[in-house]
Amino acid sequence: MHWIKLFGIVVACTVASSFTDWLFMGVLFHNKYLATPEIWRNKPGSSETNRILASTVIGFFSSGIFIVLCRWAEALTPRSEIHMAGLVWLAVAVPIILNNILWTKMHPLLGVSHSLGWLARFVVTGLIAGWMLG
Repeated sequence: MHWIKLFGIVVACTVASSFTDWLFMGVLFHNKYLATPEIWRNKPGSSETNRILASTVIGFFSSGIFIVLCRWAEALTPRSEIHMAGLVWLAVAVPIILNNILWTKMHPLLGVSHSLGWLARFVVTGLIAGWMLG
């Protein structure tokens, strides 16, 4: 796969996934963030722009690595990429988020929304990459 084409696909996946991130990690159960303000870095109402940009960069790299993993595993169809999304989600995102819930004062519903957000990111990335590369 040509690196410039991969970069364009990852940009498209990052843009699309930013909407699912906003929904699952910003809107869903938003009031639960306020239940434990001491675990969050910013005070309620302060600017989160730098952290949102950093999260977008992290999402960019995770989408790119996911696409490369799918190509390496020869998951070349949207269906197989969705299967890979589920496997990567269960192997990586879910255990990390469950540990965050166990060891911090993070509300369990935030764990649900964050884990669903990562699943949505991987599924959207798989669908877009499968469509653009298929």
